[in-house]
Amino acid sequence: MISMRHRFHGYRGVRAVYREGRVVRGAMMSIKYMDRGKKEGYRAAVVVSKKVHKSAVTRNRLRRRIYEIIRRADKGLTERKDIVLTVFSDRVVELGPEKLRAEVENLLKKAGR
Repeated sequence: MISMRHRFHGYRGVRAVYREGRVVRGAMMSIKYMDRGKKEGYRAAVVVSKKVHKSAVTRNRLRRRIYEIIRRADKGLTERKDIVLTVFSDRVVELGPEKLRAEVENLLKKAGR
């Protein structure tokens, strides 16, 4: 799980990323990201809708898995960025740990360019 300093606080920052950010799409999820300018570190949010899975337990478990992947990702991938990762496919729930990690890290690398 990522620490509180790497999370969004309130909706203002998330709305800014949705409004002004750039998009990188994968087969099952997408990342909207925006540079933070001179501010240090990164902020991340993971959005998993009810369309992915009806159970809140399953959605939260998926969110925690993705947060952990982001936390362990190479620091160069996420430095000075605001990141909102949106899961839109129900197939993500069934992915194994290695495949999920590879998918998320691939999207982070594309966003880091």
